[in-house]
Amino acid sequence: MRHFTSVHDIGDLHEAIREAREIKRTPYDWQDLGRYKTMVLLFFNSSLRTRLSTQKAAMNLGMNVIVLDVNQGAWKLESERGVIMDGDKPEHLLEAIPVIGTYCDVIGVRSFAQFESRTDDYNEIIISQFIQYAGVPVVSMESSAGHPLQAFADCITIEEYKTVEKPKVVLTWAPHPRVLPQAVANSFAQWTQAAGYDLVITHPTGYELAPEYAGHARVEYNQDKAFEGAHFIYAKNWSAYEPYGQILSQNRAWTVDERKMALTDNAKFMHCLPVRRNMIVTDGVIESENSIVIPQAANRVFSAQTVLKRILENL
Repeated sequence: MRHFTSVHDIGDLHEAIREAREIKRTPYDWQDLGRYKTMVLLFFNSSLRTRLSTQKAAMNLGMNVIVLDVNQGAWKLESERGVIMDGDKPEHLLEAIPVIGTYCDVIGVRSFAQFESRTDDYNEIIISQFIQYAGVPVVSMESSAGHPLQAFADCITIEEYKTVEKPKVVLTWAPHPRVLPQAVANSFAQWTQAAGYDLVITHPTGYELAPEYAGHARVEYNQDKAFEGAHFIYAKNWSAYEPYGQILSQNRAWTVDERKMALTDNAKFMHCLPVRRNMIVTDGVIESENSIVIPQAANRVFSAQTVLKRILENL
């Protein structure tokens, strides 16, 4: 593996999950792979789990890690070609990227959707430039349209907790006060289908995901009906794909609560965090014994470590 941006880069997903679970058992067995290697983590947006888990994963493999918050600890970076740079961005990505590439062996990039152009966001303007100009492998730590490290960790978690071979997994929209990208929902839909789970996506009318990510998942507009017999409930807000980046509803009736969870087959509750309590999910659900949000977050280390291990093995 050279770069990591989607499920298409991981190869056989079940083999990758098996490898991740092996790494989880003995995380320090491959430190020689990263000795004298450096990873730079670039954050264009805020992060807690992604920053800490990816840094920890790299360190588990013996790597040196440099973390750069682009909008706080560095020059603001321009990404568009042809622009007259007379504003607040004194450096262009076309110079910054190859310079960063000379300082490291692997680059991790996190950059959210800008919601100015769906075409630009879904063409992944920023991460695509890193892949083109860095000269070293690039790992997506969330991009405009996808969050593959999160989705990989989600699949690891489902494998650990499933009680049937092909569990029913429900991705449910939930209300949120701010505009959020479709990235987590997109990748979760894509990866869980690749894993062969029975995926149902439930949301109000107008929140349909992009077809290339929704795939062949069943869409159910009645949340109660979607929850019936489910083994996993994954709650997440996302803004509309069409009209792009819009909030069409803040209907609190879609909050995941105890009554809805009682419709399931003793389902585990999942969320990528951070979570807005009593908007996305009630206190009672997220604090219940069926909430696995903490083990899910812990698995972020091992999804990242599996990806980095494979990249290092090919350097």
